[in-house]
Amino acid sequence: MNIRKYQEDLEEQILSEFATLSKKSKGRKSEEKRCDIRTDFQRDRDRIIYSKAFRRLKHKTQVFISPEGDHYRTRLTHTLEVSQIARTIARSLRLNEDLTEAIALGHDLGHTPFGHAGERVLNEACSFGFKHNEQSVRTVEILEKDRKGLNLTWEVRDGIQHHTGEIMPSTPEGQIVRFADKIAYINHDIEDAIRGGIISENDLPEDCCIVLGKTPSARINSTIINIIENSKDGKGIRMSYEFQQANNQLRSFMFDNVYIGSIAKKEESKAELMLKRLFLYLVDKPKLLPVDFQREIEKDGIERTVLDYVAGMTDRYAIRKFQEIFVPASW
Repeated sequence: MNIRKYQEDLEEQILSEFATLSKKSKGRKSEEKRCDIRTDFQRDRDRIIYSKAFRRLKHKTQVFISPEGDHYRTRLTHTLEVSQIARTIARSLRLNEDLTEAIALGHDLGHTPFGHAGERVLNEACSFGFKHNEQSVRTVEILEKDRKGLNLTWEVRDGIQHHTGEIMPSTPEGQIVRFADKIAYINHDIEDAIRGGIISENDLPEDCCIVLGKTPSARINSTIINIIENSKDGKGIRMSYEFQQANNQLRSFMFDNVYIGSIAKKEESKAELMLKRLFLYLVDKPKLLPVDFQREIEKDGIERTVLDYVAGMTDRYAIRKFQEIFVPASW
């Protein structure tokens, strides 16, 4: 018995008519023998979980750089929380949960060290710019598995590419991840900011709390329910106007009170300076790159190669590399 074929048939029987079926995937860039057990989307999810880039997320900043407490989010815990929210929505709408999970787990694989501060400085320092969603796609297509790439399906790569930006994902599962990402980071960043004493529950806009709820869990739950109720017709994943406005207002509040200029961000300028100096120094002295990266310069160019190297760093590796290059060692 071919278990994969059985699961594909089961998808066709139980999933919504709007779901993306694994047997109807647009496929991979390179053809390969299909698994006898897992569907293509299940296989993609597993490849992402087993990747080096996924493991590195545990040492990459979500919002707060080098927090003292053990309970603040990292890029890895954020990714897992996005996956859980997205899976809940997908299952409730009878969409493809495996595809949703694969996109969610892979959406931030290309994120820089030090969160969006790192993304911002690399975008400014590099002549052709930098976006973490594009780097996530590059990571799974090229950089992973000793530059063989993970050879993921088109649907997963599309969802990763468009989890942010102006273009919506082509599948409803990808659209779910786009919403789940925002739901997760807004509410969990609020929780971390309250834990750090930057804001309190009483500081949150009262009209938002009336619509969404007074606690992170209440807001997440009500927003998930709202998305499910407003997306049943298969005309795209969306929330009601009232909920969208409340979430937008809450996001603006976070930018005004936490993301920009708060005490939680006092170390960002140091991180930005450090990454910028690392990037420019390595562009000027590429022989300091690891040998496997030096081999790629002729094909990809110096800037692209250094960008891949620096963007893939964890926070602590970037600090260690900066110290190695710029801080005098004792003797």
